[in-house]
Amino acid sequence: MILKKATVLIVDDDPDVLTAVKLLLKPETQEIITEKNPENLNWLLQRNQVDLVLLDMNFNSAINTGNEGIYWLRKIKEWKPNVCVIMITAYGDIDLAVRSLKEGANDFVVKPWHNEKLIETIKDLLDKKEGSSKSSRPSAKGGAGQTNILGESEVMEDIFHKVNKIAPTDANILILGENGTGKDLMAKAIHERSLRADKPFVKVDVGALTDSLFESELFGHKKGAYTDAREDRMGRFEEAHGGTLFLDEIGNISLQQQAKLLTILQNRQVTRLGTNKAVDVDIRLICATNVPLSELANENRFRKDLIYRINTVEINMPPLRCRAEDIVLLARHFAKMYAGKYLKPSMDFDNTAVQKLKSYNFPGNVRELQYTIERAVIMADDHVLRADDLIFSILEAPGEQTTENDSNIPLSAMEKNAILRVIEKHNGNITRAAKELGLTRTALYRRLSKYDI
Repeated sequence: MILKKATVLIVDDDPDVLTAVKLLLKPETQEIITEKNPENLNWLLQRNQVDLVLLDMNFNSAINTGNEGIYWLRKIKEWKPNVCVIMITAYGDIDLAVRSLKEGANDFVVKPWHNEKLIETIKDLLDKKEGSSKSSRPSAKGGAGQTNILGESEVMEDIFHKVNKIAPTDANILILGENGTGKDLMAKAIHERSLRADKPFVKVDVGALTDSLFESELFGHKKGAYTDAREDRMGRFEEAHGGTLFLDEIGNISLQQQAKLLTILQNRQVTRLGTNKAVDVDIRLICATNVPLSELANENRFRKDLIYRINTVEINMPPLRCRAEDIVLLARHFAKMYAGKYLKPSMDFDNTAVQKLKSYNFPGNVRELQYTIERAVIMADDHVLRADDLIFSILEAPGEQTTENDSNIPLSAMEKNAILRVIEKHNGNITRAAKELGLTRTALYRRLSKYDI
């Protein structure tokens, strides 16, 4: 359907939003209907031939606090199943908006939106409604960007949905997760899906920088600024200008370093050591840490104002033990990759190897799996990898390794026990438990139902 022939209904209790969207879409559409009270939705849908609804996620006249948008989405789909629905959400409600896609929403937009992007999204949905496939946005399933992130588990599909929505924005992102879960790959994937993809992607392991190197590395210096400053040097902020700056291990920097970083992020200007001239920088910031957010929130360790600055949206990379469905998929990927690298024939796994992979807890996560498969490919005598070829790392903490006594425990039992321990740790708080496990609340509820917890 051509947008010029469409009727669009906007439901939001903020009159400024209604006015802004109406002014934007009025020249583009046949009719714009605005409504502050969602209680009038059914009457409006019965009275008008509405093609698309823009629906806010939250209303002051709350029916179900925090889930108002989901409630009214279900009602719309009950009354008019064929009407397209785009949810309007804030950055803090991204998880809820992703859930709305599973409840029947066609898409969602994040406040503040880009006008051109909103119009494009509406056009694409109306085209699809008429059987056209003009949308060029990539599917979230199976990966993110050109960077190789594989996954078919529910928790990874949730993350891919989230990445597809937040990557085109300039929102600052904090990636959380244990070591070896792929935080750096996710940062790269987000950059590749962003509007800055053709600009620099600059990674800095800030956790490894001493106080003396921190400013020079990030902000640059002039020749003679200190003893070893033999020439002018551009800092990483300037290198990333126009692109993405990825600060890895942000949770390990000192309070003094945090104060300096916060000043730069607030002003969007850097001053090289040895000069008083400030330089404007335009960067999209992505940070990562293996420190749980609950620990970062300790003011003695990390400034809360900096957390808010870097954490517009957060992504929790799940440990491999919480995405068991992906283990064999990843193992086959690594086997293919290293067979090509070491000029070996194509390799696969026999049943004993598959069972051994599925029964191991992988305390070192995807990185441990990768090194395990690389070693197996190098040492293998033929094209079939067996259980004996898979030698797991002895570097991981002994308490986390699979022992002879528990090597036969099904992975499902391990997952259930892990969930029970974390829920008990957080006194039944599902939100906090889900964050520590690297799951969305929806995914955790599914597992609670699965294991009858």
